[in-house]
Amino acid sequence: MQKLKDRWEITKDWQLVYIILGIIGLLACGYFVATKLIPSTFEEVTYEYLFVALVTLINAYVFYKITMWLFVKLQPKWKVEKRWELIAIFLVFAITGSASARVSGPVLEWIGMDRETTNAWIFWPIRLLIIFPFYQVLLVAMGWIFGQFEFFWAFEKKMLRRFGIKLDKNLEA
Repeated sequence: MQKLKDRWEITKDWQLVYIILGIIGLLACGYFVATKLIPSTFEEVTYEYLFVALVTLINAYVFYKITMWLFVKLQPKWKVEKRWELIAIFLVFAITGSASARVSGPVLEWIGMDRETTNAWIFWPIRLLIIFPFYQVLLVAMGWIFGQFEFFWAFEKKMLRRFGIKLDKNLEA
């Protein structure tokens, strides 16, 4: 256990939750991809379950390798001190992106737009415009929940500046 804590620069036991959530996230992504790859030729359910389990583990391993490569590249760029914090940051990005996309669906329905009856050239830009403010708010809120508020507040200010939005001096601090 100490070897795991040293590798991820964990100093307090509660920080192990990020490792557990990271593993769950990798397995969930692997499972999602595996279920999309199921061939419809299985005659027995047992083979289908075995296929999904095996492909889930393979995908999770591939995603793990990609994540480790990203950690090496992003830790110095983002000036993150501890490796476990990168897991928290990745989790915040994943949850925020998924949640803002989920929220945009009901908002579009509320204003009377759906994918089947609205031209795609109108639907998708409006959906992206709706997702954007939800994403901004959720990013900072989830960052706070996961203990990474300073990182995401700085990230948010930088993103808004790139869009030409200047923040009030009181919010800059």
